[in-house]
Amino acid sequence: MIPDELYYTESHEWIRVEGDKATVGITDFAQRELQDIVYVELPEVGKKVKKGDVLCSIDSVKSSAEVYAPISGKVLQVNEALNEQPELVNKDSYGEGWLVVLKLEDPGEISSLLSASKYRELVEE
Repeated sequence: MIPDELYYTESHEWIRVEGDKATVGITDFAQRELQDIVYVELPEVGKKVKKGDVLCSIDSVKSSAEVYAPISGKVLQVNEALNEQPELVNKDSYGEGWLVVLKLEDPGEISSLLSASKYRELVEE
């Protein structure tokens, strides 16, 4: 399941751009690899990140993983529901399991992200 309207990274984050805001999460592929997610360490609202910085971390029964900022920006919102229900990332990684909303710092960075078709090629290799 790889929605066509999203952008992707090689490290398995997705991004939905709406104006100057971008919602970020991990892909269905990534949540399947992690398996049962038990904790999500979300960043502070207001934190500034550069593209490629660690944005947050996810712990599962299998391992831990870092989530990287797909673009530079400032954290406007975090998904507080994940504090009580981290398994939402497993159940609905492209919907209720979103992680953060960023305010875009450099909209030009979006052109460096993968399209859905390019991401499909990556995960099908």
